[in-house]
Amino acid sequence: MAFVFATALFAQSKATPLLTKDLTPIAGKEAMMLTVDLPPGAASASHRHNAHTFVYVLEGTLEMQVKGGPLLTLKPGETFYETPADIHSVSRNASKTQPAKILVFFVKDKGAPTTVPAP
Repeated sequence: MAFVFATALFAQSKATPLLTKDLTPIAGKEAMMLTVDLPPGAASASHRHNAHTFVYVLEGTLEMQVKGGPLLTLKPGETFYETPADIHSVSRNASKTQPAKILVFFVKDKGAPTTVPAP
């Protein structure tokens, strides 16, 4: 479920599902869109998404990194992408005092979980 994304990864975060839609021209695929509100200092453990994951920063500043890639600092209006095979090694609200909010869009296998822990 979409809620797993936020609650399993970010303590005290809030995920708000916006849309889940079968991609009928692409058998077995679905799109999912949600917002995630991240409290100050929130960070996730290393994980992987079973999806093509598109992130758009709505508010605040985030630090994102996939294993082997550069550490990125993202501000409102900036984006982040990861493949289903990427390990999302850094994902955190860069501010200890201000909340952050992101819009997440997944393209994934129908019914597959969006997020799983990574070693």
